[in-house]
Amino acid sequence: MKPNSYDTGADHGERALLVSLVTDAVRQSGADPEHSMDELANLADTAGVEVVGRMMQNRDVPDTRWFVGKGKAQELKARIAEEEATTTIFDQELSGVQVRNLEEELDVKIIDRTQLILDIFAGRAKTREGILQVELAQLSYLLPRLSGQGKNLSRLGGGIGTRGPGETKLETDRRHIRNRITELKRQLEGVMAHRKLHRERRKKNGVVQVALVGYTNAGKSTLLKQLTSADVLAENKLFATLDPTSRALALPSGKEVLLTDTVGFIQNLPHDLVAAFRATLEEVNEADLLLHVVDASSPMRDRQRAVVDEVLSELGAGGQPTLLVYNKIDECPPAAIGLLAGGPNALRVSAFSARDMETLLRRIEDKLLGDVRLLSLPAERGELAALAYRVGEVLEQGTDEDRLLLKLRINPADLEKYGRSLETYFIENHLAENENMNSV
Repeated sequence: MKPNSYDTGADHGERALLVSLVTDAVRQSGADPEHSMDELANLADTAGVEVVGRMMQNRDVPDTRWFVGKGKAQELKARIAEEEATTTIFDQELSGVQVRNLEEELDVKIIDRTQLILDIFAGRAKTREGILQVELAQLSYLLPRLSGQGKNLSRLGGGIGTRGPGETKLETDRRHIRNRITELKRQLEGVMAHRKLHRERRKKNGVVQVALVGYTNAGKSTLLKQLTSADVLAENKLFATLDPTSRALALPSGKEVLLTDTVGFIQNLPHDLVAAFRATLEEVNEADLLLHVVDASSPMRDRQRAVVDEVLSELGAGGQPTLLVYNKIDECPPAAIGLLAGGPNALRVSAFSARDMETLLRRIEDKLLGDVRLLSLPAERGELAALAYRVGEVLEQGTDEDRLLLKLRINPADLEKYGRSLETYFIENHLAENENMNSV
């Protein structure tokens, strides 16, 4: 079964009415329902769907049969007729029973946010791995909802010719999907093993890895393109990048590292999708440094940053060394720029500024390789010199009377872990001005 053979309605020519249910749980979460609806409209646009209207319903909890309630469903039916909509897209996830009831009542295609995201991924998957991952996510989503699919069930295309004695079509479809899920997981385990071998080989060869992570449409692909001159797609659409792309990145020192662009995250990202893409997202866990790219121009940047942090924690990458990169400051109101976080672990850039890209490269180098410091050691303390060579990169050395001078690049984490006894010997003199230094 191909990933997009289960048609969710994201075809060109579809006219969709967007619906959101604002419950007590949504209000307590601090999420902005209006912004979520804007995001849903962008998702629909990415999928090629024309949005013809929006409706919002306030309830304490969802209705178990109709989601928005029977009365609101009747109001929705009239609005569908008025707008000549062919599809209704809900901003929240629906159960199979809710889909069936709404389809029978409204007589249009019913899609929820998760199905829409899965459909976009299905349309953008290009590699064999991406296609397998999307199909696994779609089937994992579909299986528990199979009994409620109603009209949608015929779109699955599975089970025909495989029905066993005494089985209903529903039972046969379930068996077919479970078997396919098992096969997809087996194939993806092979992908994960292959990726693991590649990662181990890179580690053995001393390849340093940097991963771009962030909310969808934060500008990760544009940064990859600007930093490495990579020929990658960079467009103003959600999930423009699906399959990971890696390119060599030259740092100011001349050292090369591997920079990888990853799929963007989004609020309410389907758990089945995160699970299916774990093979790809394991690259994040193995990275020596994460560049968490945030759209500085978005009014929801803090929420988007929190969403990415939540997904990274779910992946087990919450504690990775990270540089926060506020991108698109050229689109950010001047008054808002001052509200962006600063400090040694944050940076404000425009991907289209050559100066900003140079600054970003230097910060990446500092985070990966450490600061360059001048170390002045007593000549008789040979064990300290040996320690310096072991935990850092000695760039130059020299002498000053009875002291050994070392120009040392050392990562703060390595200094903390191995070299605390060296800290008292660091001095502030700039090595370029010290005539006693000799290149080695």
